[in-house]
Amino acid sequence: MQLELLNDLDYTRYARWLRRITGVEHDFAVCHADGAPAWAALPASDIGAWIGAQCAGGFAWPAIGDGMQRHDADGVTMLYMAIHAKSGLLGYLAVRVANLAEAPVAWDVLAETLEDIGAGIADEVAAKRELDNMALELSERYEELHLVYAIDKQVQQLEPGADLFQKLLQSWAEHMDADVAAFVKPGEGLCVHATNLSAPIHNLDLVLVEMRGDLYRFTHSARAPIVINDVDDPRRAYIFTDLPFKLLCCPVIHDRSVVAILVLANHLEKPDFSNSDRKLGELLANQLSGLSKMYGMLAETQKFNDQMANALIEAVEAKDPYTRGHSERVHYITMQIGAAMHLGTRDTEDLYWGSLLHDVGKIGIPDAVLCKPGRLTADEFTFIKVHPERSYEILRHIDRLKGAVPGARHHQEKYDGTGYPHGLKGNDIPLHARIIAVADTYDSITSSRAYRAGRSHEVAMAEIRRVAGSQLDPAIIRVFEEVCAAEPEWIARFNIARDVEASVKAAA
Repeated sequence: MQLELLNDLDYTRYARWLRRITGVEHDFAVCHADGAPAWAALPASDIGAWIGAQCAGGFAWPAIGDGMQRHDADGVTMLYMAIHAKSGLLGYLAVRVANLAEAPVAWDVLAETLEDIGAGIADEVAAKRELDNMALELSERYEELHLVYAIDKQVQQLEPGADLFQKLLQSWAEHMDADVAAFVKPGEGLCVHATNLSAPIHNLDLVLVEMRGDLYRFTHSARAPIVINDVDDPRRAYIFTDLPFKLLCCPVIHDRSVVAILVLANHLEKPDFSNSDRKLGELLANQLSGLSKMYGMLAETQKFNDQMANALIEAVEAKDPYTRGHSERVHYITMQIGAAMHLGTRDTEDLYWGSLLHDVGKIGIPDAVLCKPGRLTADEFTFIKVHPERSYEILRHIDRLKGAVPGARHHQEKYDGTGYPHGLKGNDIPLHARIIAVADTYDSITSSRAYRAGRSHEVAMAEIRRVAGSQLDPAIIRVFEEVCAAEPEWIARFNIARDVEASVKAAA
């Protein structure tokens, strides 16, 4: 580093300084700490070669006391002075003069000037070193900012969950040019990894097992980043035993406890993990700590929402044992249709809750009506028709479910405008409601009731085709037909009857 700094300096101003103070155009040179010339003042001078020959002959720049030193050889005299910095010896200043028995008085001026020049060079080297360090620091900070920006951008674009960690790890592996990046959280059985391989890793599963085991336990106890580069690192006796990889492992800390680790692994042929890599690892570990905590909170919220939804569904179905499982079946079939339509993330979530809670308004229907085994009277059917509005009244107070309300509220509308509660027609009916209506109709036909047994899949599909354009949206029906054409496993799982003869006739 010092060699590079000496090479980068402009010595012409120091030569002018020497000439101005001494009044002589000296045969002046600057040499490195090993004696090799770095610069000579006179272009035609052979002082560099001469000094090189002296060093080759055993000259080792001896110093007696401080100040300027003298060396006589080949009929000439070289006066030289060491250049010192806080970090140690930088090099030498050398002036070749006539070989005189006694030193002239002018040499005193020369010595003082060389001392000033040496101090000036040392200060300039120190300033350049400081600038270089600042540039390196800025470069490292830029790397950190770039990584933080990449993390923030991906977090905004992705849904929370294992996929989020997967995307972040892939980005980090590429950014850090690492073979493997892994996020390990044993408490939740989570081990997500991404690869950016410079060479194959045939035992990757074993590597991940070691991360979940001894490496996690060691980091959990150490509570500090771990860097293992050297092959003979003593920690290899109990961490990654016989596995030829360099490791950077950073703890992920919540409330002063290590809950996870972030790991980079590289083949031994790749460069060592640096202090800058360690800092970036700590930075990302801190980011993932917050994300992991947020993910945990969202998971708890999701669990609570599911439990609340299940409690509401249980309350509805407890009133009528013949409709038990209806909400779950309609919900599942609805989501199959939504997936086939490639709905976006937000639409999918709203459809999820709207289909699951579409009949929650039946809580307010009298048992005598809801559980009646025979045909309903006109007044009784009017009670039934109230349930979508009751669903709306129940769900509209929950901000999280505002997008799900239209699907639940309007799933009994008919495509020709003769449905309820508002008589909406065609595409004025919310898309989610049109999807739920197809699934609801299918399950109503195939499910058993107190007054009849469930009908076959083929009968249900025939009836759904018959009411296309009047009761149900034809476009949604076509999607549902594509779903069913693949013979989905849920037909058997929901114990839906099959009519082989009807199926053969339909095919003919």
